[in-house]
Amino acid sequence: MQERSSVAELVSALKSELERYSPGGKLPSSRALVERFRVSPVTVSRAVAQLAAEGLVVTRPGAGAFRAEPRTGVPEPGDTSWQEVSLSGDGGPEAVPRTVDSSGLLTTLVAPPSGIIELNGGYLHPGLQPERALAAALARAGRRPGAWSRPPMDGLRELRAWFAREIGPAHSGDDVLITAGGQSALAVALRALAPPGAPVLVESPTYTGLLAAARATGLRPVPVPVDPDGVRPDLLEAAFRATGARVFVCQPLFQNPTGATLAAGRRAQVVRAARAAGAFVVEDDFARRLVHHDAGPLPEPLAAHDPDGVVVHVRSLTKITSPSLRVGALAARGPVLERLRALQAVDSFFVPRPLQEAALELVGSPSWTRHLHTVSAELGARRTAMTAALRTRLPELTLTHVPSGGGSLWLRLPGPAADEPALVSAALRAGVAVAPGRPYHCAEPPAGHIRLSFAAVSGAAEIAEGVRRLRTAADELRAPGR
Repeated sequence: MQERSSVAELVSALKSELERYSPGGKLPSSRALVERFRVSPVTVSRAVAQLAAEGLVVTRPGAGAFRAEPRTGVPEPGDTSWQEVSLSGDGGPEAVPRTVDSSGLLTTLVAPPSGIIELNGGYLHPGLQPERALAAALARAGRRPGAWSRPPMDGLRELRAWFAREIGPAHSGDDVLITAGGQSALAVALRALAPPGAPVLVESPTYTGLLAAARATGLRPVPVPVDPDGVRPDLLEAAFRATGARVFVCQPLFQNPTGATLAAGRRAQVVRAARAAGAFVVEDDFARRLVHHDAGPLPEPLAAHDPDGVVVHVRSLTKITSPSLRVGALAARGPVLERLRALQAVDSFFVPRPLQEAALELVGSPSWTRHLHTVSAELGARRTAMTAALRTRLPELTLTHVPSGGGSLWLRLPGPAADEPALVSAALRAGVAVAPGRPYHCAEPPAGHIRLSFAAVSGAAEIAEGVRRLRTAADELRAPGR
């Protein structure tokens, strides 16, 4: 049994027994709990710590754990309706909407109920995460001299240099800022490059977290369509002319959600179009380490050969490791770097040094290369399994592009866009969670879509069962009388 499961079960068992003890009563010793529940001392320690964090027990060094005094005097809920007026803005003609819609983003972040197959996840399945290597890296990092002291504001010099080498020859460590993951880097870049109320060009469809961050910053996302070869340069140029935008955000490699890679003939055109418009390209290179084993050579980042500083580059270690290793990087050249640095400092001061040290330990260890090879092979195999299952069981869903990287497939529905929420709801009733396509568009979608993740599941067997359940959901919608 996994350690986390054992802890949860022990916490549940102890909660059910707490009523036997009067406030201040002593719980059995750790040794007694180990023998009774046949768990490790570490499990007991973690379970007691969780109960203490919930205020159910108190611990006294050398004495043990005791039932806490019950909480009393819980205040009645007040009247918070006044906040609706305050949060609505000042009502002036130039007011920027202040609501924040994270619903599309939360679809891929919130774990579904027990028993639901998670084909909507945004991270690697725990079985693909390098948990042992991360634990070892964090343990070594904690023993480094100064590991808990204040880090440099821009990030550890060695980690910045490592990210710079990953990006390409146009950048050095001096051009890199360490951020708290890719989402934080995107948010900082958007705030630095465009004022509230300004337009920002985005791929259509695009990453829901980008749209949420742009709207939370007060920006107006403007869609630029993509096809299997990435964003169309002719439409990008037209969008720059029509809107006067000074920022274009894109994912040139294994784009989320379509999986498209920007074609070689379009890459220079995109940078030239932005340069001609006096605009920046924010390059979100989130999936470079999610490449499949059969992908072949990857194109270099747009930022790799960018002497004029048009491209602001974003990347992260989170997707290829763990949701909790929130270590990423922003890379830029020229005066914009100072603005990015200032906003980064205002927002978060710095990324905690132990996380930065652990990241350095991880990428410098022999297990790092082994992990990359394992994920590459597994993602390729799972993509193939899901593609085959969909073509066999759900041939009416259109898969216009089979990606060679990333962790998901983008499927067009056969009916009108209005059928999309019905299919998503029916799928959940059938025991499988899928991501609806609507939140990936900042304007009216051309058709209904769903996104299916093969990275967030345990393997081919779960993929097959998830697609079988999705078939059940589709049949439910086609049943007579609906």
